Amino acid sequence: MKNQEIAKIFHEIANFLAMEEVDFKPYAYRRAAQSLEILEEDVQNIYEKGGTKLLKKIPGIGKTIALQIQEYLKTGKIKLYQKLKKRTPVDLEEIINVEGMGPKRAKILYQKLNIKNLKDLEKKAKAHKIAPLFGFGEKTEKNILEGIQFAKKDKGRSLLGDILPVAREIFEKLKSLKEVEKIDIVGSVLRRKETIGDVDFLIASKNPKKVMDFFVSLPNIVKVWAKGSTKSSVRMKEGFDIDLRVVPKKSYGAASQYFIGSKEHNIATRRVAISKGLKLNEYGLFRGSKMIAGKDEKGIYEALGMQWIPPELREDQGEIEAALKRKLPKLIKIKDIRGDLHCHSSWDGGKNSIPELAKRTMEMGYEYLGISDHTKFLRIEHGLNEKQLSQERKEIDGLNSKFKKQNLKFRILQGAETNILNDGSIDIKDEALEKLDYAIAGVHSNLKMPKGKMTERVIRAMKNPNINIISHPTGRLLKKREEYEIDFNKILRAAKEFRVVLEINSSPQRLDLNGLNARRCKEAKVKMVINTDSHHKGQLKHIEFGVSQARRGWAEKEDIINTQPLKKLLEYFK
Repeated sequence: MKNQEIAKIFHEIANFLAMEEVDFKPYAYRRAAQSLEILEEDVQNIYEKGGTKLLKKIPGIGKTIALQIQEYLKTGKIKLYQKLKKRTPVDLEEIINVEGMGPKRAKILYQKLNIKNLKDLEKKAKAHKIAPLFGFGEKTEKNILEGIQFAKKDKGRSLLGDILPVAREIFEKLKSLKEVEKIDIVGSVLRRKETIGDVDFLIASKNPKKVMDFFVSLPNIVKVWAKGSTKSSVRMKEGFDIDLRVVPKKSYGAASQYFIGSKEHNIATRRVAISKGLKLNEYGLFRGSKMIAGKDEKGIYEALGMQWIPPELREDQGEIEAALKRKLPKLIKIKDIRGDLHCHSSWDGGKNSIPELAKRTMEMGYEYLGISDHTKFLRIEHGLNEKQLSQERKEIDGLNSKFKKQNLKFRILQGAETNILNDGSIDIKDEALEKLDYAIAGVHSNLKMPKGKMTERVIRAMKNPNINIISHPTGRLLKKREEYEIDFNKILRAAKEFRVVLEINSSPQRLDLNGLNARRCKEAKVKMVINTDSHHKGQLKHIEFGVSQARRGWAEKEDIINTQPLKKLLEYFK
């Protein structure tokens, strides 16, 4: 699909235009980019069916932008983008990925210090050239240096949410080959790591040459690193590598076990094999020269006296011992989720109305939907005040009455994503919170508080009897921002004492709680909720990423509150 490619270019055009302080246009391009990102149909198909006329029916796509989409589909380029890059030779994507940096600051640094990329930014910050500039200062310079170190640490890695759609598209193309007997995405993508270095495919085939010829000729390949009879490696236009292995069917299970990884899990598994007088490698499980297993993974694990281990657990963090004792957890599945409790509607600037979100969640088979719009402290997000929350409630009650008359077993709940202020108080009066079905609280400001103060701040919010859920509990943004400093053990104790639920936020930019902290919740018997934090209906599908994080944290159905039917859920909150 061309959707993501064009959306990325539109985001960059928006940044260049913002850098040049062009009114309104940056917003138009960002809106168009967001529409393309959530578009379920390939924009190429839409264009082929109805040209620019049909493109203009996509929300946020006007005449000019429709013509630019047409230009890209025909030529692979957009002249405006090329012109803007030439006019301002700044690697904006690289620079604004540093926390605290935006297009306007990038413009000042380019004009005053000729900063064009991350290397220039680091050099000037270390030389203390940034602090004296108007609007910056020593604190900003220090934060920029910290942000650069964080950006460098994750360089060369992509978000799982960005890479998985591309991987799945390629998977379908490879799967369509008649020479392909079996195919899987393996490696860290299958283990659902938060960020991915490269994508690994495994194929069983009797005719690997034809598979390899097809693979290296796929669209959007910018470099073929290697092409062999059983292994090939390419670089994609999106900036990541793909490795393909082709094996005979009899060794497919062994190769799968090997290439899924992790390296640490594989070493531990081989130790088990050695202890039983066996040898395990990517070709099979052997006793002497005789292969005793290898066609499928389950056969290998069974021959080693173990349960089959789900890929998300394969990190050598106790799964080997649990599998030998046949005590692996029964991990949560997407089908266990009955509703999403963290969705933003058009009331606080989200893209979709409450009825539109309800329609989509019903299509997903959910029993309930929680609307949790921001509250008044977040003015930039059009946060609601007490009066607006009351007005929103009337709309929700009206919709629920309508569903009841239609005999639909579906209900919209009213929540709110409130803000934890610096002293731990909540930005909405308790009288308004009491009228909600539940309330979420999150830290959205002053993220660099000292550890002790941040911990006290969050715990004070948890003590409020109207707060049921803490959203994105560590505040991280992948590839952008570290977790804020907090004593997570104290947070767990408070969550248990005050019956507060911790959120696994499914947004691919957050995935917070991470797998390790989710497991700590499980061990502490603290309940979790898996939410998407959707700001438009297309993001509701991100629930799969939250479920993957929960699985990486060994979570089972009973650990997650939104696997409960509505009645039990509301009883838990009250």
